[in-house]
Amino acid sequence: MRDTKHLQKHANQVAENAKEKSLFRNQRKAVEAGANGTLDYTIKEGVNKNKIADQKILKSKK
Repeated sequence: MRDTKHLQKHANQVAENAKEKSLFRNQRKAVEAGANGTLDYTIKEGVNKNKIADQKILKSKK
């Protein structure tokens, strides 16, 4: 004879975990690219002030 309480408890736990995972997937928000310096570095001083430091600017400085 099977222990139905343990099987029922396990089934409820698996269902709860699946529901929790789906809620986390649906409630994610996209982050803003480049916010707080996450994308590229902005030059603070000099001729190129407030420009993004890309390869074109960095090569001209060498």
